[in-house]
Amino acid sequence: MKAVVLARGLGRRMRDATPSARLTSSQLAAADAGLKSMLPIGNGQGHPFLDYVLSALADADCLDVCLVLGPEHDAVRRHYEGQGRPRRVQLSFAEQTTADGTARAVLAARNFVAGDPFLALNADNLYPAGVLRALAGLDGPGLAAFERGALADESGFPAERVAAFALLDVEEGRLRRIIEKPTPERMAAAGAHALVSMNVWRFDHRILEACRDVPVSARGEHELPEAVALALTRGVEFRAIPARGPVLDLSRRSDIAAVTRRLAGREPRP
Repeated sequence: MKAVVLARGLGRRMRDATPSARLTSSQLAAADAGLKSMLPIGNGQGHPFLDYVLSALADADCLDVCLVLGPEHDAVRRHYEGQGRPRRVQLSFAEQTTADGTARAVLAARNFVAGDPFLALNADNLYPAGVLRALAGLDGPGLAAFERGALADESGFPAERVAAFALLDVEEGRLRRIIEKPTPERMAAAGAHALVSMNVWRFDHRILEACRDVPVSARGEHELPEAVALALTRGVEFRAIPARGPVLDLSRRSDIAAVTRRLAGREPRP
């Protein structure tokens, strides 16, 4: 199974200074550059966070991986073509010239996809290998649907972060729609058992057409959830598979200590 890892973001939240976050010099350099995926985790020099993401994909038998980067991310490419070259996954690269949204990031990998099914996931989230494996095992498009309360408990996310996750409207295991940025009232009404998205998907070639055609959002980007919504209107069905297990999020400097604790003693094998 192929996988597309979205690493084109500008890392604005990671660039923001957090006085309470204690970082090593190498972590500070990566954070200042907004290179979340390259932030070293662990003792000594550590391993780039992306190594753990690639290792989880390898554990899920997703061995053909494309990393979507920006033109300013040469250091990432040089690392993975040089001393950081993975041993278990075959790594390709695609360039998203401008940071114009996650739909365009997926579209940038169209030559790599070449008509095959693939997983798409964030470079700054570490998903359980079992969730990735379950998605890869589907016979069509789908996404991981995490129960809101369990995700908060297992991942240790602060309540305000969980409240901002996209709500999923699911009926008989099929995705009906995605509610981005739900209001506090809507999220409260949905309850702890509400299903939320962590932006990990299984797609086929039809998503590329939707990513090409989706209009610019109110935020000025071509966004992947809106491309999925467009695909739904065109008759593409998405299975929503129940997902459990901690998801690690490396979006902010304040996340680094918690992610480091979670990964202590864990050696990535990309």
